[in-house]
Amino acid sequence: MGERSPPAGRRTRLTSSLMLGQRVREVTLDRERGVLSWRDPPEPRPRRGRRESCAVPTSEIIAVEETELDKKQSSTGKWQKMTKPHAFTVYHVKRARHHCWQCNEATFWCIDEQLCNRWIRALKELLDLQTCRPKHLLVYINPYGGKQQGEKIYQQKVAPLFSLASITTDVVVTERANHAKDNLFEVNLEKYDGVVCVGGDGMFSEVMHGLIGRTQKDCGIDQNNPKAPLVQCNIRIGIIPAGSTDCICYATVGINDPVTSALHIIVGDTQPLDVSSIHRNNTFLRYCVSLLGYGFYGDVLKDSEAKRWMGPVRYDFSGFKTFLSHHYYEGTVSLLPATHTVGLPRDKKYCRTGCRICKQSKQQLEKEHRKYGTEIKGDEEGEWKVIRGKFLAINAANISCACPRSPKGLSPAAHLADGSADLILVRKCSRLNFLRYLVRHTNQDDQFDFSFVEVYRIKRFQFTSKNFEDGDNEGKQTRKKHFGQFCRDHPACCCVLPNSTWNCDGETLDSSTIEVKVHCQLMKLFARGIEKSKCEATCKQLA
Repeated sequence: MGERSPPAGRRTRLTSSLMLGQRVREVTLDRERGVLSWRDPPEPRPRRGRRESCAVPTSEIIAVEETELDKKQSSTGKWQKMTKPHAFTVYHVKRARHHCWQCNEATFWCIDEQLCNRWIRALKELLDLQTCRPKHLLVYINPYGGKQQGEKIYQQKVAPLFSLASITTDVVVTERANHAKDNLFEVNLEKYDGVVCVGGDGMFSEVMHGLIGRTQKDCGIDQNNPKAPLVQCNIRIGIIPAGSTDCICYATVGINDPVTSALHIIVGDTQPLDVSSIHRNNTFLRYCVSLLGYGFYGDVLKDSEAKRWMGPVRYDFSGFKTFLSHHYYEGTVSLLPATHTVGLPRDKKYCRTGCRICKQSKQQLEKEHRKYGTEIKGDEEGEWKVIRGKFLAINAANISCACPRSPKGLSPAAHLADGSADLILVRKCSRLNFLRYLVRHTNQDDQFDFSFVEVYRIKRFQFTSKNFEDGDNEGKQTRKKHFGQFCRDHPACCCVLPNSTWNCDGETLDSSTIEVKVHCQLMKLFARGIEKSKCEATCKQLA
């Protein structure tokens, strides 16, 4: 066992014969390509079968440590009389099924101490070049979200990995609603390389509102101005899933697994994310990154809020109840199409790691802004489309909104960072047809292939309820309020609720008339988007 000197012109490689377990491996570190690989050494008479090999990008090596190896572990008949072995362990990312990442380890050893130290030094030098990796993180844990396992998940599955990667943390266990949001307006963010939230979509929303709000405040931006060009947040957010749905984590990583999310944070992945701002009468209401739903999804959320004692099953119960009530809502939707995007809602070009559509759409949007001079003036350019009618659901999807129950999501081809959202209008139809539409979210059929469903890729939209179009009459609204309550208690009643509630990333928003604007790549996550599957990669090569 030992090192072989590379020929001239290949000095960027370090190659040695090292022991891995009880077998000799030819181990190579290609500094130029950034790859650590090992395989069975070449033999004069090759054995039958495939030679074992493994290659790990140095960008996915978590840590390298010198290891104390028990002599009994390394002793075989051939090496009974050897001196003390010297070893080092490489901890690295290993991909499993369904976008799951695991922390794997490989311990190499030899009898040459200098050679062992040279390998440790070379690997650590390469890790030091990974400047995108966080060193110090601010962590917020919601102990009440989901199944109330946030603290346990962090301490048992995430904290040991952060420690292994030499990441230091300041941990805050939230004690009330908006604790994290309020705290982010006070802390010194320059101390941290990122903010991690342990919880569900609600916890992420808190951290997001805190960071965006803090950034705009520091830059003197008035959030109440719906036309204001918001400043991008440069500090990344990491999501450790510990909630009921964890839709945002699923749509940006591909799985709701704490270890997978922790590894994406450790290797320093970066994924830009669009954010929508919601206003009413020049007053800021909320930000949204996944679903903004009026009608069906708003009613489901509002009904489920009173049934939190049921746990996650409350969504099924409220969904069934809301489906039976079959309420529709009348109003006007005004939308501004996203002419800068190179994708369409039904083109089946899904957002994946290093998405070309997101990159080209952002470049095209920047060209539009330069053409019109300013973002404010540019957003006013374009032809608005006005749609009036009776709707069972009005959904704006910034991302696919995929989750384990609906692997494709509400809009499968929606993109994470193209500066647009998909506006889905479900007009009044029969219960059977609406059921057919809902079932499409769980299978591979085109969920927009219905005469009563319309979908538009937009960068702005407005909605006004029919009640506000007709004017506010106090007596009329009071009567409608009473009729609305009657309908909630008696689903068979044919009366129509006067207004629904907006479902904004799982939080209720009681404002029927709103104005929504998509801000391109306003946030950054510790993620890389969903990686292409082998099937998708094969199809692309064939195309």
